[in-house]
Amino acid sequence: MIVLYCLLTVIAAIGVLMLGASAARLRRRRRFAAARAGTGGGLCLALALLAGAILLNLHTYQRLSYEQPVAGLRFVAVGDQHFQAALTTPDARLRLADMRGDEWQLDARVLKWQPLANLLGFDALFRLERLSGRYRDIEAENHRPRSAIALGGEEPGLNAFALARRMPRWAGLVDAEYGSATYLPMADGAAYDITLTQSGLVARPANEAARAAMRRW
Repeated sequence: MIVLYCLLTVIAAIGVLMLGASAARLRRRRRFAAARAGTGGGLCLALALLAGAILLNLHTYQRLSYEQPVAGLRFVAVGDQHFQAALTTPDARLRLADMRGDEWQLDARVLKWQPLANLLGFDALFRLERLSGRYRDIEAENHRPRSAIALGGEEPGLNAFALARRMPRWAGLVDAEYGSATYLPMADGAAYDITLTQSGLVARPANEAARAAMRRW
């Protein structure tokens, strides 16, 4: 993509130089040579603008559909509605959790940027906050044992979420700060991949056990 943009810049520069040459020849009353150079320069600029618009559209789609990995989850059944969960994050950190219920839920705090900021290379920021179990049946949810573990902690360096609150909307680049959650069924041997899009968390089955659990869900 960068190479293509550089090529378009060169084509546009050639077009500008040809237009400059056309103006110089016109001042010397070389009308035919001026028209030829002007036509060539105009075509170069038109080609660069058209190709640039197409590439920008493709870049826009790629940026706004970009997904970054958040976590992987794997479950082992140890009893009825009782699972051992292993959560791994892209930094290779592993957390184990004792989970109760039929489904798992992962919560995160998300800082979402305006589309213009996405195009400039800013991706949605996230901070995992909790992993919890939930029951499909509401009565069980109200009376059966609950399980949840905290995933957040002290953040080193600059806290982007606190900065977003202190500097309102970051000169218009910040769109929203909000909580995002995703949940899917727990099953013995099931594995899931969780990613963050520019608008929130997305979970997908990563093996056949998880896909089978979703078909029964």
